[in-house]
Amino acid sequence: MAKISRELLFLYSENARIKIKELAHLLKKSPQRLKYNVKTLEKDKIAFNPYSMIDYSFFGLLLFRVYFKGGYISEKNKNLILQKLRDQPYVVSIYELDGAFDLVIEMEAPNASRFNKELRKITTETPTLNNYKILLNVVTHMYPRLYLLKHSSLAELITKFGRDTIVGGDRQVETFSKSEIDVLYSVLLNPKIRLTKLAQQTGMNIKTANSILKRLTQRKIIKGYKNLVDTHALEIHKHRLFLKLHNLSQERENQLMDYILKTPEIIQVNKTVGDWDMELDLESFDKSRIRYLTVQLREDFGELIENFDIMEFYQYHKKTFLPNYLLEEYKEEKS
Repeated sequence: MAKISRELLFLYSENARIKIKELAHLLKKSPQRLKYNVKTLEKDKIAFNPYSMIDYSFFGLLLFRVYFKGGYISEKNKNLILQKLRDQPYVVSIYELDGAFDLVIEMEAPNASRFNKELRKITTETPTLNNYKILLNVVTHMYPRLYLLKHSSLAELITKFGRDTIVGGDRQVETFSKSEIDVLYSVLLNPKIRLTKLAQQTGMNIKTANSILKRLTQRKIIKGYKNLVDTHALEIHKHRLFLKLHNLSQERENQLMDYILKTPEIIQVNKTVGDWDMELDLESFDKSRIRYLTVQLREDFGELIENFDIMEFYQYHKKTFLPNYLLEEYKEEKS
């Protein structure tokens, strides 16, 4: 990590579309040097798998998280399973944990019945994936990796990014024009697409394509563009804390969320329905810091926490925010 600028990693992981010129302005470094540094991050896959944060709830979709236990017995077997899962049209995310469950997928579907049918297809094609738990994701709060800037005096970096990006929840389903679907499809497949290429792919002029892209962002359909970070390679400890809550008043929930918002090591919160009510993703260079925060949370909110568990977060294999099938269907309808 000594040769990697934490400020650069922060900016590039939080905004996959950021321009070298803007990086140079924020970091007060030469564009040539930063261009080389960004290419190094990509080549070494420290920052990888750029993705567009598109709010699935505006499309009338529900997100289900499936935790599998003992789904594979060898590395070769695991890779075959991962390839099958990547090809599943309803699967939007795949990652590994180390603990009670070892493989997790996220699926988006218009209703529970469709989700159940698609999950049955997966477990039929891969019988080893027969031991699992299901959670319904209600809403997700995503926070910037401010712990990367712990020793930074660049306050501008902190204020530039929203402190709480919310995806999911109770939204009114939106309608989209063919042009909007074309733009969404392009940025879903290529989050870093430049305006000239976007215009070419959608058959629009650059001004129109850019206008639609800005409008989708203003409507909060598109909520940003990020890169995944290889926390394992950077020796960043990443864990998921599972909480079962009770006696939760609105006031205490607000206090809990305020605590989470002010804790830079907490980068994501999922509110769920199922065996757990809340999942917290924590990251830190210091493993003891994860333990400290977990203990502190239990002490400060002990009367709310009925039960808890924690698992190490190992590796992402896929990350996107909309299933490919959905926009394909939209395009067919609009054509």
